[in-house]
Amino acid sequence: MKKNILIIPGDGIGQEVTEWGKQVLEVIASKFGHEFAFDNAIMGHTAIEATGNPLPDETLEKAKASDAILFGAIGHAKYDNDPSAKVRPEQGLLKIRKELGLYANLRPILLFDELLDASSLKPEILRGTDILFFRELTGDVYFGEKTRNEDNTFASDLMNYHRYEVERIARKAFEAAQTRGKRLCSVDKANVLETSRLWREVVQGLAAEYPDVETEHMFIDNAAMQLVKNPKKFDVVLTANLFGDILTDEASQIAGSMGMLASASIGDGTGFFEPIHGSAHDIAGQDKANPLASILSAALMLDIAFGLQEEAKAVTEAVDQALKAGWRTSDIAVNDTPADRILGTVAMGQKVIELLKSR
Repeated sequence: MKKNILIIPGDGIGQEVTEWGKQVLEVIASKFGHEFAFDNAIMGHTAIEATGNPLPDETLEKAKASDAILFGAIGHAKYDNDPSAKVRPEQGLLKIRKELGLYANLRPILLFDELLDASSLKPEILRGTDILFFRELTGDVYFGEKTRNEDNTFASDLMNYHRYEVERIARKAFEAAQTRGKRLCSVDKANVLETSRLWREVVQGLAAEYPDVETEHMFIDNAAMQLVKNPKKFDVVLTANLFGDILTDEASQIAGSMGMLASASIGDGTGFFEPIHGSAHDIAGQDKANPLASILSAALMLDIAFGLQEEAKAVTEAVDQALKAGWRTSDIAVNDTPADRILGTVAMGQKVIELLKSR
């Protein structure tokens, strides 16, 4: 198989962890006889510093020409402390999602047994949790009209959805549920929001087309509670952009660390694969970042973008093997983790590469 893969490291620790996702893809290509051609591009704060634009035209052109994109992270503390900044790194991410039609964000919450003690929840509550989130990605308040009056005493963000936007992601979620536990929970706030009432109406209509899937509707506040009370009750979770942003970050703590979770943003063309963590400038350049989420994002790319399930499984099993051997980065270490088993970014990436090559 021949594929063109674009690497966009982005900002902060994205520069460090993405290298290991790329190296994993290189090993897979060598072991399984594939040909992966890599190119690089800039986005976010790095791109603003270089060009003044968080998503340069050259990056977008490369993205559209690629078969898949491996992304790192985006953001910088200087923008967090300056809400008046007109040009921001996140604008690049929102634009590339829109330009590539990436309307579905998939976030698997799959627990490794070796990390149950790294979570803030009890192991007996967590064990067996396997959730796949479908977060709508190109609608909602993030893309709605934004206003502020002249004297800065009022601001608004328009929350809006079209029927087709709900329908297209709901279909993907239903189809995924058919291949898993055949349970789908649609999360909304239909008791208050008109957009949620439309959302629920569309999902209810589609449910009739998937009679083998048990469909449940849940308000966002209840879903947030149930996620930490009984995460095993969820199989596929379908929700809107804002709610999904919050719920998936909450779910990251079920897995013990954001450094363990991969995600895929897909539509009808080029897919975008990235860890769910941010740019973490407080640890950037210190060899402290966990590269496993980027490595698992590469596995998602192999599976979802290229249909290479065997190759994706080999990567996931190499990560599992490293964890079973007791290797940890600091974010997933616990009090009794031996100091000589806590690795930096480079050493953990090398461990996974070694295990993958030996399989």
